[in-house]
Amino acid sequence: MSGKTYDFAVIGAGCFGAWTAHALLNAGHGVVLVDAYGPAHSRASSGGESRIIRMGYGADELYTRWAQRSLAAWRELDERTRAAIFHRTGMLWLAGTGDAYTQSTLRTLEHVGVAHRRLDVRELDIEFPQISLDGIEWALHEPESGVLMARRAVQTLVANDRMRGLDFRTASVEPPAGRGKLARMRASDGTTISAGAFIFACGAWLPRVFPDVLARRIFPTRQEVYFFATPPGDEAFAPPAMPAWFHHPALVYGIPDLEHRGFKISIDRHGPPFDPDTGSRLPSEDGLAEARAYLARRFPKLRDAVLTESRVCQYENTHNGDFVIDRHPELADVVIVGGGSGHGFKHGPAVGEHAAALATGGAAAEPRFALASTAAAPARTVF
Repeated sequence: MSGKTYDFAVIGAGCFGAWTAHALLNAGHGVVLVDAYGPAHSRASSGGESRIIRMGYGADELYTRWAQRSLAAWRELDERTRAAIFHRTGMLWLAGTGDAYTQSTLRTLEHVGVAHRRLDVRELDIEFPQISLDGIEWALHEPESGVLMARRAVQTLVANDRMRGLDFRTASVEPPAGRGKLARMRASDGTTISAGAFIFACGAWLPRVFPDVLARRIFPTRQEVYFFATPPGDEAFAPPAMPAWFHHPALVYGIPDLEHRGFKISIDRHGPPFDPDTGSRLPSEDGLAEARAYLARRFPKLRDAVLTESRVCQYENTHNGDFVIDRHPELADVVIVGGGSGHGFKHGPAVGEHAAALATGGAAAEPRFALASTAAAPARTVF
């Protein structure tokens, strides 16, 4: 392996890294994908059970258009591999008085041409009687959106690309240092990885790989996810009766009972700082209590539901939630791709396309994803 020089080496086999390697492979390049633990492993932000793919982003048309492009790519992968990657559950935005974000989402979907419906409380009560409308005045429904089976999707993509010529290595690498060009990296097994350029898509590990550049630009935080058992013989919480949903004012989202794994709920509020290697993966009593309280209020039939599964993962966001897709300021052959946790998984295909185009010189960096656009003080604007 030491004697081979690749066109590109992609470090990190989560969603962003896998789709970047895919785009480079499609362009005819020789690519090696490297990850310390394996594609979409249990510590990775991409290693969870499921992720929502929705088009709505408030007034942020860029992310809506990237979500459209990405959904088409995810569906193509799903149809080609028959791996049950995408579930077309629909996406339901629950809105109350003065919910400007959902209202602006409605306007953006109209402008871009995304299929959607506005439902009043009477229509909501008829179509989704399992949802309590306490504090809800209307809703926005995206019928073509849904849920991606995250871990399966990334692992399927990597496995499929390996059959097409992608090289994959399970190895850690030494953090880059110096200026000029990287050219080669030493792996944990003592071998060397040589490439014309390197793309680092290491998720929550990025601040550790590039501490001088990213320690105050990417913030890993602890997040908790819960799965609750649904009532026996009751299909009201599984598709097609139940869509994926997001109550933006409360920052709570959920995924219906897919593949009989339970009703998923999580608080989309950034948690405390988290170390992806050593942080505890056990849920907190306070987190579970907060999830149960919302569950009881919004879905009364699940008030006493049994917790069947929980997961502690991490976000790795920039100060405002925008991605980082830019060249390293001192290493000319290095591109950094990250800042995606919390909302980025759905955008994997579009991120991969953009990162590959940037690495090959086929596109300039999107200004809002440039390192210079990031700040040290968190002020979230992207949800």
